Amino acid sequence: MAHLDVKGHQSKIERTISKAIDAVSDELREISLDLHSNVETGMKEYHAHQVLTDYLEKKGFKVTRHAYGIETAFTAEFSHGQGRRIGLCSEYDGLPGLGQGCGHNLIAISGVAAAIGLKAVLESGKASGKVILFGTPAEELSIGKILLVKKRAFQDNVDVCLMLHPTNIDAERGALIAVHDVRVEFFGKPSHASATPWEGVNALDAMVQVWNNISMMRQQLLPTDRVHGIVTDGGKAPNIIPDHTSAFFFIRTTRFEQIGRLMEKMEDCFRAAALATGCEVKWTWREIGVTKDVVQNAKMADVYKEYMERVAGIKFADLELQKAGGGSTDMGNVSYEVPTLHPMFGIHTTAANHTVEFTKAASTEIAHKDTIAAAKGLTVTATEVLLNDHFFDSVKQDFERAVRNV
Repeated sequence: MAHLDVKGHQSKIERTISKAIDAVSDELREISLDLHSNVETGMKEYHAHQVLTDYLEKKGFKVTRHAYGIETAFTAEFSHGQGRRIGLCSEYDGLPGLGQGCGHNLIAISGVAAAIGLKAVLESGKASGKVILFGTPAEELSIGKILLVKKRAFQDNVDVCLMLHPTNIDAERGALIAVHDVRVEFFGKPSHASATPWEGVNALDAMVQVWNNISMMRQQLLPTDRVHGIVTDGGKAPNIIPDHTSAFFFIRTTRFEQIGRLMEKMEDCFRAAALATGCEVKWTWREIGVTKDVVQNAKMADVYKEYMERVAGIKFADLELQKAGGGSTDMGNVSYEVPTLHPMFGIHTTAANHTVEFTKAASTEIAHKDTIAAAKGLTVTATEVLLNDHFFDSVKQDFERAVRNV
């Protein structure tokens, strides 16, 4: 099927996109503030699910609530003729104790804005194809998109997938690394901590030992590796030798295929602590599996960057700086299945994500304007996929090279 070359109609298409998104900007601002004020954690985003699906239905999308058997997931589709299929993602869960400390209220409306922009392009008759917005719950738990990947939501329905994420810099291909998590328990024997401590087997000693093991292990890890965790049970009373302790750890590597190396080291730390203290030990890696690193599609990233520099006047971080990522997202699992773009956009703050300061920044008027501008850039990028056969071929080739190199 023949498609128009996007360059021949670039300015007109950009105006179509901009007009459509600007027309709903005030409405999206209201939704964003609603989600910022009414924070829901992963897999409990009932209010956000209702607000977003009701709005998208009113805007003419075919909405599927509770999509793929996930209570707070949804899809919103619009199609015009035969053509390529564009996937977009919205997130809307918050953080316990921090609220929208990662700006998911902005991610929610950025996906909606891009979907509305693409719908306008399709309705104009200048492109044919389909846009599908995926409402993806529980990103902070790295669950939603992994479940959708397991159900082949992306693989069977879209040719590419794009989404945005707010932060304190602009990065068209910022690094997002792989993460896995493990829960470990030590089992000892209780005894009076003063009268007969020798009769006890101290599970807290085992926990202290495993902490020291991991701390010493870090010297031999790669500079890009990360291990961090918390004690979830440190004992019940100071005059009882603890017979049970537990902890929860995250491990991260730049690529998901490196996670196995860190898993082995962690398990050795657990075994050694148990052996040294006479405790029994049990550990459980997350059943759903590894959250993979994001494979950023370089070709789509270049289009997004060009538009944002030219139209929005954005200055992007140096690529070397962009490689120094530390966060993770379940969008990584999508990126190993279809060509993916996940740019970071600045919201006029120096605060890091997952801080009180970033929570406040995510509700500001300037952050909303930044989100609208980035959503236009993402929509222009997706439109290039719809219209330009050569460009789409290059997107696929870049994806195949990147994934094959794993």
